[in-house]
Amino acid sequence: MSASFESNPLIDRLPNHLRQFIKPQDYTDYTPINQAVWRYVMRKNVDYLSRVAHNSYLDGLKKTGIEVENIPSMYGMNRILEEIGWAAVAVDGFIPPNAFMEFQAYNVLVIASDIRQLEHIEYTPAPDIIHEGAGHAPIIANPEYAEYLRRFGEIGCKAISSAKDYEIYEAIRLLSILKEAEGTPQADIDAIEKRVEDLQNDTSEPSEMALIRNLHWWTVEYGLIGEIDNPKIYGAGLLSSIGESAWCMTDNVKKLPYDINAAYQSFDITKLQPQLFVTPDFAHLSLVLEEFANKMALRTGGLSGVEKLIQSNALGTVELSTGIQISGVFTNVIEEGGKPVYLQTTGKTALSYREKELVGHDTSYHAEGFGSPVGKLKGINLAIEDMSPRDLKAYDIYEGLRVTLEFEGDITVSGEIITGTRNLQGKIIIISFKNCTVTHNDTVLFMPEWGIYDMAVGKKVVSAFSGPADVTSFDLVNHVPSSKTIKAVKSAEREALERLYQNIRNIREGKESNLSIAETFALLKQEHPNDWLLSVEIAELLHQQNNNNLLQDVIAHLDALKITRPKIAHLIEGGLELIFEKESVN
Repeated sequence: MSASFESNPLIDRLPNHLRQFIKPQDYTDYTPINQAVWRYVMRKNVDYLSRVAHNSYLDGLKKTGIEVENIPSMYGMNRILEEIGWAAVAVDGFIPPNAFMEFQAYNVLVIASDIRQLEHIEYTPAPDIIHEGAGHAPIIANPEYAEYLRRFGEIGCKAISSAKDYEIYEAIRLLSILKEAEGTPQADIDAIEKRVEDLQNDTSEPSEMALIRNLHWWTVEYGLIGEIDNPKIYGAGLLSSIGESAWCMTDNVKKLPYDINAAYQSFDITKLQPQLFVTPDFAHLSLVLEEFANKMALRTGGLSGVEKLIQSNALGTVELSTGIQISGVFTNVIEEGGKPVYLQTTGKTALSYREKELVGHDTSYHAEGFGSPVGKLKGINLAIEDMSPRDLKAYDIYEGLRVTLEFEGDITVSGEIITGTRNLQGKIIIISFKNCTVTHNDTVLFMPEWGIYDMAVGKKVVSAFSGPADVTSFDLVNHVPSSKTIKAVKSAEREALERLYQNIRNIREGKESNLSIAETFALLKQEHPNDWLLSVEIAELLHQQNNNNLLQDVIAHLDALKITRPKIAHLIEGGLELIFEKESVN
């Protein structure tokens, strides 16, 4: 990152493959209308959510430095977040799910720094600073929930994806961008909506990432907490949507007890949610997460874990029972009796132990891939990893000797042993051979002319997960989303309206202004008759000043707007309710 800003030690320790997603938050990009949108949503939220949100919400606003009056500066937030062990970074819209979750694992909150347009003030499918800053940030001030979020990221970033997952990510990212952008042809929106719908309706077996993404949606984004018949809101998607936060409390939305079955409930980001899940407390979230993690290849390993990695066609890691970790793109597995007996990667591969790359086993050394048997030797009950030095010598597994090792599953390794690599506990984890031939029945898997054969030692696959064991083993700084967020279109008319908004903001803040309130309202009515939010802000100032004559004119203008623009009538009412503190507004 070239831009300088107030950082935080947590950001400083992020690996480069995550830092590639960070962009500077240019605060000067926020316009007076953007600030008014933030202020309206936050005033409505604080007023309404103080009654229906989990009690951590209002507390969290103070603890995380979120102000009602101004869009937050993340660099200022970082100074405050540091006190509760978190940090915040700005990104451009949706980022890949694995990366999003890995940021959480580092206690870093990802914030899409753009803000929704006035036309989408109630809800936008695009992530924005209202959703992230006003939704996610306050709740992480609750230590129990913050640990759930971190743990979710730690487990979630290891979930194995499918090729379809990335297609869905790209399609949803594009849909969110097009729906938020001004002037997008409806035909373009319809086309990408159909694309998203078709992908989501695919009946193929959902990947681990698809399932855990559902859990994330129904908790972190759209979660309710407490009693089924009287829940409170804690999900960021609800906390940041003035429309859906009210809708979700009605009987129109079915409330279900939260359990692992939520992983199989899909969602549509473009529609109001027909059902929501209620957790009795934050501790229950962690119980369900661990229950789900117990079913992941991360913990179950085995043949199914290797097969998930092969199907993902992406960088992943297999860990054997000795602790040795093989990271690469897995392309083949030979199985016998439901167990993997030989693993094969193609292309750059690295070997690690306890998430640290082994010296001499980087991607340049294993540039063409890596293959190794898994399991026990035929007719010998004692696995190689469990053999003492005396046992190894008895079976001729000894430096300088030529040996033929016949594994269960008809894998044969025949060659001259050069050396072995042991872990700190003394268990042998790699045996290196020269003049080596490896076969499966009549199929040759490795030939002497290919060079040194390094055999990983392990009687079973104990774990399989997405990504490398050691993040420094691979160049992961290469992700470029196929779509970019679209900035609001500037025009002479929009610039003139922005100046009127700034003028009212200056008056409210006691700063020098070019126009009086009356002059501003006259220009607004004449040149921007369809705008409603600035009239609400003008009404607020007039009420504070007891200028009832002009106030009646403004309210009459807003009443007329409610008739000509019925879709925003409730927004006008909502703004006036805040001003008059629930007094009757005709």
